[in-house]
Amino acid sequence: MYKIIFTKEAQKALLRLPGSTAVQVCQKLEQLAADSYAPIANAKKLQNRSGYRLRIGDWRVIYEIQNDKLVVLVLKIAQRGEVYR
Repeated sequence: MYKIIFTKEAQKALLRLPGSTAVQVCQKLEQLAADSYAPIANAKKLQNRSGYRLRIGDWRVIYEIQNDKLVVLVLKIAQRGEVYR
């Protein structure tokens, strides 16, 4: 099982999310931690940078999987228009 680690920016964003969205984000991340290579709906590899994108409604979660450390590193959580900046 992988450990989930948030950057400071991602942790602050998670706390600001609407309640139901925050719960959905946590559930999806727990699925990732349990099996980082299981197919998860709405998750895609990023094209121009390393990492992955998880879509939850209008929100996006940008994360990396660090296999050597068994870590899912959550880099950013933001709305669709802001996350790729």
